[in-house]
Amino acid sequence: MGLVIVPTPIGNLRDVTLRALDVLQAATLVVAEDTRTTRKLLSAHGIAGKELWSYREQNAARVTPAILERAAAGTVAIVSDAGTPGVSDPGRELIVAARSAAISVEVLPGPAAFVCAAVLSGFELDGFSFEGFMPRRSADRRTALAAALARGRTAVWYEAPHRIAATLAELERLRPDAALFLARELTKVHEQQLAGTPAQVRAALPVPVRGEIALVLGPWKAAPSLPPPARDEVDAAIDAAIDAGLSSAAAAKAVAALTGLERGTIYQRIALRKRTRSARDDGTEAPGGS
Repeated sequence: MGLVIVPTPIGNLRDVTLRALDVLQAATLVVAEDTRTTRKLLSAHGIAGKELWSYREQNAARVTPAILERAAAGTVAIVSDAGTPGVSDPGRELIVAARSAAISVEVLPGPAAFVCAAVLSGFELDGFSFEGFMPRRSADRRTALAAALARGRTAVWYEAPHRIAATLAELERLRPDAALFLARELTKVHEQQLAGTPAQVRAALPVPVRGEIALVLGPWKAAPSLPPPARDEVDAAIDAAIDAGLSSAAAAKAVAALTGLERGTIYQRIALRKRTRSARDDGTEAPGGS
């Protein structure tokens, strides 16, 4: 008896655990974010005849007492459309209400899109943060991105497809050399994985953008300033590598080997140097060119 939190696949319907299927089969009631989506999952795994109730933000206050009554007498499984209920999906308030009513609550391990995206990014994940959905207002997005950059640790958001281009443009204005990873439609037929700067990721997205998106911002640290003699030598080596047509990655490797400096530091210096050179060619002055 009690309430059981059952994670469901984020895309591929086979990404469900045997234990999750056991609970869904045995439950006296399945509480779903969207009963149509859940019926497709149940049907795909041969589970028929389940009583399904809808539970979402709009009706939560009204249906919670009846759900708790059923959970006190039998097993109630709660699912969202995809992933783990309570993680940017309905469920948290129901868990709190169940505990307040002394009804047992259990959670099964299972899919979470932000975890998959964070692992795929290859970024350092010690102390990384999951930020939920990106704020809708431009000013709030800017604040959230600036705060994450200041922390210097990996951060993950979910973002709506119709806002992702604006979010990437905002990040590009804040830090054009930021390291990003974007996962779209994870585990689905049209899955897309993109890595690069905000401009590179934005250019690689389809138009229009569709599907579920997880955005991972890598840890950013300002390149330490170099003493004038070393700075001049490094910039000369960078200019030579750029003029030779080397990519940023190849140039960073070559200059790091030549100077003994860390490749990551050189890579950030290359990005700054390219902006400085571009601004000079355009007849404008690049900020922070020293």
